[in-house]
Amino acid sequence: MTAESATVTEPNRQEDRQNLLADVAEMYFLEGKNQAEIAQSLGMTRSNVSRLLTEARHSGIVQIHVNRPNRENATLAQELVKRFALVNARIVNVDQNTQLLTKLGQVAGNELLSHLKPGWVLGTSWGTAINATVEQLEVQTPISGVRVAQLLGALGARIKGYDGHAIVRRLEQKLNAEGIYINAPFLVEGPTVAQSLLENKSVVESLSFAREANIALLGVGSTELEHSSYYLANYVTREEMLSIQSTGAIGDVCGRFFNLDGEICAKDFQKRLIGITVEDLLHIPLRIGVAGGPAKVDPIIGALRGGLVNILISDEATVNEVLRRTK
Repeated sequence: MTAESATVTEPNRQEDRQNLLADVAEMYFLEGKNQAEIAQSLGMTRSNVSRLLTEARHSGIVQIHVNRPNRENATLAQELVKRFALVNARIVNVDQNTQLLTKLGQVAGNELLSHLKPGWVLGTSWGTAINATVEQLEVQTPISGVRVAQLLGALGARIKGYDGHAIVRRLEQKLNAEGIYINAPFLVEGPTVAQSLLENKSVVESLSFAREANIALLGVGSTELEHSSYYLANYVTREEMLSIQSTGAIGDVCGRFFNLDGEICAKDFQKRLIGITVEDLLHIPLRIGVAGGPAKVDPIIGALRGGLVNILISDEATVNEVLRRTK
């Protein structure tokens, strides 16, 4: 055998091995044959079949996913809807905090698709909860003519997974939609710069689409330093966040800060934002808020009292505390 023929044969042997692993895996996992039946069919021992199945899993040819059904508390959801006059609420039972965003994202994605109609405009903010929702979104039936509009400007030059641009781009792909981007930062140096950008033709056009949104996908942020996305991502300094807190702000939706009673505050800060106004946000008929965990109790209370969200996706422990504190 020449050196040249050896280099051709070796990859073929590897490919044959992978095909054998795939054949065994398909017979076992898809066709429902047991190991003895596979062994007889392929002329090998049962122990060889067992080893091949193990190799198929370790090599990645077989990938096992467990889709555990989300357990939701309908009674708690109804109580929340009645307390705050919401359109709907979905309250999921989460056993481990590590699963929180994933579970909330799954439920939020299902809720979004249950409302989204052909030709609608979907407005979206940014953040880890929105990122998780997009990540878990599974579109089974195409929805024609959807446009996805960014409601708040971009985070910076480097697009991260939870940034507004990245969120819109992925929703474009999953929904086969048209994306409407705000080509400006979400926060600028001062009100004069903000006003100038808000008069820019491109930004005006983008925000006009955002104002037409039929439904919005929104995170609920916290002003606590250890939980604030603005502060942790270094978009707002410690001094700025403490200044925001001094106005009574405990949370934000789409960059609009509010106190525990849902009243808008930190108004000087908000003059520096590039995005839709509070009035624009409240004009959107369906406003899905996705948030959970102990740090989001106060922000959720404020967001619900202020009507900034009218559909809430959260978890049992968080909502129980929200209801206990708002009796």
